[in-house]
Amino acid sequence: MSTLPAILQSNRFNLYSGSLMATIYIFFVYAHFTKFIETGSLSLLLVIISETLTIVFFVCRSNPKTVSIIPYDWMVVIIGSFAPLFLRPGEHGVLPQAEVLIALGTLLQIAGLISLNRSFALVAAKREIKTEWMYRFIRHPLYASYFLLFGGYVLAHTTMANLIVFIITMTFLCLRMFREEEHLSLDPQYCNYMQKVRYRIIPYVF
Repeated sequence: MSTLPAILQSNRFNLYSGSLMATIYIFFVYAHFTKFIETGSLSLLLVIISETLTIVFFVCRSNPKTVSIIPYDWMVVIIGSFAPLFLRPGEHGVLPQAEVLIALGTLLQIAGLISLNRSFALVAAKREIKTEWMYRFIRHPLYASYFLLFGGYVLAHTTMANLIVFIITMTFLCLRMFREEEHLSLDPQYCNYMQKVRYRIIPYVF
């Protein structure tokens, strides 16, 4: 297990994992775009845009100063990153109006990504520590956007499969958030930032 991070960073693994994610992503886009053509629901396009932005910013990320070599951190990232791509449009939702949350989540994600810029990462890593824009209000605006976006998605496209995917995604995003903070808190600058910005995803709550 101690060699897992090295394996994950190998060229062969990157090729296979990239090909797998690309295949899952294509099916994800096809399912949502086909449903958009059928229903005209703009929220389905927003979901496609959201996942595409994640991929684009990941590809364009800067080189890290430090990166976690703990196998558990890599496992959390892999599951949490792949899981949302298994969401599928449903015929009905318990709250169709929750599509508004998808739009709000996407806007928050865009603002978070712009704030983070090339410091975007999946596995726990330290690049340039961002403290401006959205990061002045909460420590993890991207995670907040995912809670809004995916929560709205499940309410608008309610199926048992989507609910399971949502629970898995949120569980591993939370684990990933805590692991990131543990890794970054080794830097005194980030510890100081945590003291100034006390809330992770919901101001005055959590």
